[in-house]
Amino acid sequence: MKTWAVVGLGNNPERAAFGVAKLLQDKGHRIIPVYPRAETVHGEVGYKTLSEIPGSVDVVDCFVNSTLVGKVVDEAIAIGAKAVWLQLDVIDSDAIARAKAAGLITVMDRCPAIEYRKKS
Repeated sequence: MKTWAVVGLGNNPERAAFGVAKLLQDKGHRIIPVYPRAETVHGEVGYKTLSEIPGSVDVVDCFVNSTLVGKVVDEAIAIGAKAVWLQLDVIDSDAIARAKAAGLITVMDRCPAIEYRKKS
């Protein structure tokens, strides 16, 4: 899955999303920042919401608080994403159940950067 919308990705290098998005990019994925300020990050144009992204998204990677992630998962389902990835400490079992019921691949409470390092 090549195209990753990274929800919560802004230009703050202190935030985990910034480094994880760069790693994904370095591994050959296209990243799409999704953040309220719609910032360009790592050379990729950002969008305020998932629904504003032109074209298809394979994975919606969620760097948002657990209390907010259900709405993001519902948006991922609505745009036809293939998968949702809830980052470390982002937990919403009901949202994951909705995503699974809609046919999406789901990952919860894990980090793709850590998973890539396990493969190396």
